[in-house]
Amino acid sequence: MVTIGDIARAAGVSRSTASYALSGKRSISAEVRQRVAEAARELGYTPNAGARALATSETMVIGLLAQFHEDEFAPAMLQYMLGVSDTARELGYDTLLVTEADGARALRRITSSRMVDGVVLLNVAQDDARLPLLRSAPQPGALVGLPGDCSGVDVFDFDFEAAGRLMVDHMHRLQHRKLILVSQPEHVVQRGGAYVWRLQNAVVEQARARGIELHAVFGESRQPEVGRTLHALLDAHPTATGLLLNNEAAAAALPSVLHARGLETPRDLSVIGRYSDEFARTFSLPFTSIESAPDLLGEMAVRQLVRRIVTPQARGDEPHVLRLLTPELVDRGSTGLPPATPSNTCVQGGIQ
Repeated sequence: MVTIGDIARAAGVSRSTASYALSGKRSISAEVRQRVAEAARELGYTPNAGARALATSETMVIGLLAQFHEDEFAPAMLQYMLGVSDTARELGYDTLLVTEADGARALRRITSSRMVDGVVLLNVAQDDARLPLLRSAPQPGALVGLPGDCSGVDVFDFDFEAAGRLMVDHMHRLQHRKLILVSQPEHVVQRGGAYVWRLQNAVVEQARARGIELHAVFGESRQPEVGRTLHALLDAHPTATGLLLNNEAAAAALPSVLHARGLETPRDLSVIGRYSDEFARTFSLPFTSIESAPDLLGEMAVRQLVRRIVTPQARGDEPHVLRLLTPELVDRGSTGLPPATPSNTCVQGGIQ
C-alpha cells in the first residue's frame, strides 16, 4: 500500500510537507503542491479516511446541503455546487452532497454523527430552518445566500440590490423609458428566496426614481412555459424597449423567442440578464449580463470554512464574515439606444 512516505520520497519533499500539501492545512507553494499531487497520482495513492478520522478527529469531508427545486433552473444551481466541490477538492477535502428535502433533519444527522468537518448551505431562505441547528453544531458553517439573520455563520452572496440598480441605470443612460423585468417563479419568493425580491425591489425603486415605466412579472423555470410568457409579455407591451432578466430559464429561451418574432438586439430590443459568464457560454447567450459569479461564491465559502476548520482560533474568536459581491456588467452588445418606433409585436401575427 502506498504511504505518505512514498509520496514524499517521489516528490523530493519531507513527509510533513507532503501531508500538508495533500491536506491543504498549511500554505504550500503551488509548485510543491503540484509536485506532490503528481507523485500521489502516479503512485495511485488514496488516503485512508477511516484511519485519518480516528487519528485526527477529522474526516476531511465537507457537507454540502443543496436541493434541486422544480421551480428553479437546475443548470444554474449546478454552478454553485461546482464552485464548492472544486475548491474542496483543491484543498484536500471530499464533498458529501446532501439533497434531502428535510434539510434540518439532514443537517442534524451529518453534524451530530461527525460525518463532516464543516457545512456549506445552498438554497438559503430568508427564515431558514437549518440555521439554528448549524449555529449550535460543533462544526463551523458557511452560507452561499443571504438569510434574514446572519449571526453565527459566515455568509457569502451576490449583491442583488446593486445588480438591480445597475441594470436600470445602464438602460437609463441609453435613454430607455419603458422596461420589462422577468424574475424567478413566484414560488421561489413564497419559499423564502430573498434574492428574487431583493433584485426586483431594487429595480422597481430605481425605475421609479429614474422616471422609467416598468412592468415586473414572475416567469417560469422551464420551457415551453417561459417561452410563452416572453411572447405574451412582448405582445402586451409592444412599446417596451428594454428587457431585464433575473431568470436563467427565460434567458436561455429568449434567443428562440426573438428569432420567432423577427427581432434583433439591440436594434429592436435591448436586453440585460443576470447570470454567469459560464452560463452564457453554455447556452450561447449573446446578451449583455450582470455577472453573478456562482462558482466564486462557492469557492469563497469553502475557503473560509476550511480556514475555520484548520485554525482553532478562527473557530470562535474571529467575527463572522458577511460579504456581498459587487456586480459587474459584461457588455455583449445587446443594449443600445431605443428604436424610434418599437417593433416588439410578432411579425407572424400572434404568439408562436
